[in-house]
Amino acid sequence: MNIPYRMRRFLRGLCYAGLILVLVAAVAWLVWLVWLERYVVYSDEGAKLDFSLSWNNVQGELAVPPEPLETVSIYYNEGENAINTSTELVQLMGFYADGDALSSDLSEIRRQVETFPTGTPVMLDMKSSWGYFYYTSRLGQTSSDVSPSAVEDLIQYLKERDMYLIARIPAFRDRAYLIEHTEVGLPVSSGAYLWSDDDGCYYFDPSKSGTITYLMQIVSELKNLGFDEVVFSEFRFPDTDDIIFDGDRNQALAEAAANLVSSCSTTTFAVSFVTTPGVFTLPQGRARLYLENVAAADVATQAQLSGVADTAINLVFITETNDTRYNDYGVLRPISAADAALDQQQQQQQQPEEGG
Repeated sequence: MNIPYRMRRFLRGLCYAGLILVLVAAVAWLVWLVWLERYVVYSDEGAKLDFSLSWNNVQGELAVPPEPLETVSIYYNEGENAINTSTELVQLMGFYADGDALSSDLSEIRRQVETFPTGTPVMLDMKSSWGYFYYTSRLGQTSSDVSPSAVEDLIQYLKERDMYLIARIPAFRDRAYLIEHTEVGLPVSSGAYLWSDDDGCYYFDPSKSGTITYLMQIVSELKNLGFDEVVFSEFRFPDTDDIIFDGDRNQALAEAAANLVSSCSTTTFAVSFVTTPGVFTLPQGRARLYLENVAAADVATQAQLSGVADTAINLVFITETNDTRYNDYGVLRPISAADAALDQQQQQQQQPEEGG
């Protein structure tokens, strides 16, 4: 089909005109967008046009790049100094400092502790049988034999080193508190006054609610100081019949122990007892039985008499010797002997590797 020349020129001109109109419309649209941009308001609900905005009163905040975030260090809980994050009780292989040690130069204890691996169990006496505390307590007088601030500094350092902290306190033997609270003590048979031993110490009545409440208050303070376990020593009646007490003594001790464990122990805090095996039954719960003055030759026999569920975990011997027969169970030795004990443990760990 042949299109006449004039028609072709007309169509060509029409295309040029259309193209020019399209270009003009595009330019106008872009200008319109640029001009409208000043009236666009961005909010949580989206973007909208607000023609009431005045450029003479511009509000808002200048956009600035965010500050760089702090770098986070990554700690790999592995190797010799790995921290045990489990809440299960484990076998104790550690050291202790009694009241005599705490009343001496604590810098020597600090030196010894600095050599301990992370997580080493450390037991500290926190109260004397006379009823005086080795730390600042709201429950009674502080002992003049120690520096409470120095003891508290030592506790803080042990916490920073992630040591397993154990506090030992006498449960039923006291003087200072019972002088002021005779109603929870054990009177002599005549009932005229409290029975006292050769050292002038009195004894709590384990069956009295006031006795248990007082011990629970002490445990609460020790928890706040950062301890992981409390060990009640002197958990017994005095060795005499010259007292007023109606009931079975062993049953009273068992009920008191069960009450303390159920009330004070948690998934991360243990309540334990120093007592005589075969007579005292360890309550169910997070608890241990501690034995003192047991000869190395008698360790296995005493372990059989203990009646605890797991003698490696729930039984602990407190000894001054480095005899290895204790090492099948939990064992605590004096901090003063820590250097020799740690060397012995390292040698025992290396022997299987050398033999293999």
